[in-house]
Amino acid sequence: MQLPVLKIGRLRPKYPIVQGGMAVRVSTAPLAAAVANAGGIGVIAATIMSPDELRREIRQARQLSSGIIGINIMFAVREFATQVYTALEEKIDVVFTGAGFSRDIFGWGREADVPIVSIVSTGKLAAIAEKCGAAAVVAEGTEAGGHLGTLRSISEILPEIKKAVKIPVIAAGGIVDGFGASRIFKLGADGVQMATRFVLSKECTVSEAFKETYLKAKPEDVVLIESPVGMPGRALRNEFVELLLQDNQPKPENCYKCLKECSKKYCIMEALENSRTGQVDKGLVFCGKNVAQIKEILPVNEIFRRILDEIASVE
Repeated sequence: MQLPVLKIGRLRPKYPIVQGGMAVRVSTAPLAAAVANAGGIGVIAATIMSPDELRREIRQARQLSSGIIGINIMFAVREFATQVYTALEEKIDVVFTGAGFSRDIFGWGREADVPIVSIVSTGKLAAIAEKCGAAAVVAEGTEAGGHLGTLRSISEILPEIKKAVKIPVIAAGGIVDGFGASRIFKLGADGVQMATRFVLSKECTVSEAFKETYLKAKPEDVVLIESPVGMPGRALRNEFVELLLQDNQPKPENCYKCLKECSKKYCIMEALENSRTGQVDKGLVFCGKNVAQIKEILPVNEIFRRILDEIASVE
């Protein structure tokens, strides 16, 4: 099948593939730059980074790539505005934002001439984002990893969101190969966002233990958990998650006040950081629903080649 052309403001990636922003520090400069070099949109997860760290990541990605580099930032974090302004000062190409909704960010984007893309799960919110000035929206279904805005499938919400807006709609949730992307393109998506697939890339800097957990995953290992952010999340079953499902998780010893609102049932940022650095049984391993379909760790260029070949093979 023929690929759609994705347009986000003045941006025209060679391929309509966006690498999802994965916090905490799962998608950093090396991964984002590799995706941008392959012809997609590479995304740095800005959530919880300090302004100086975010600047370093953006500058490193620029040194490694001349392609399109964006950031993903959760509205739920306390330093949301500071992080967005930092990225805009560094002349980031595009900002993706979810886990809540900011109206102010569209004005900031206009002033800096940087397109803003809202992550949404309903036609109603997509229409509000378009009215506020979003250059595109990401329609994220329940198949996605990490924090979820809906329990409805991407195949259900995508037609609803496409009908609600005239701006481009990028579909996300459970897409791990070209065949999955093709099905979504046939439903009218202007682009796809893939996150879980890129964790199992050579360029993703998470620990080998984190990647091994993905490789060993079975469909039944993927579960929904409760996040202190106030949203459900999709993660892999492990020792920490078993405690969480029994409401017997360890309570936070320190509070970093990183979120605007937090249930304090456990420290989400500490749990995510533990997994990233290899302490997988003491943390959360966020993943998409179809993680078990991924069997290899490959360079980003090879991941793109296979995805594009699979799409081309579909009539």
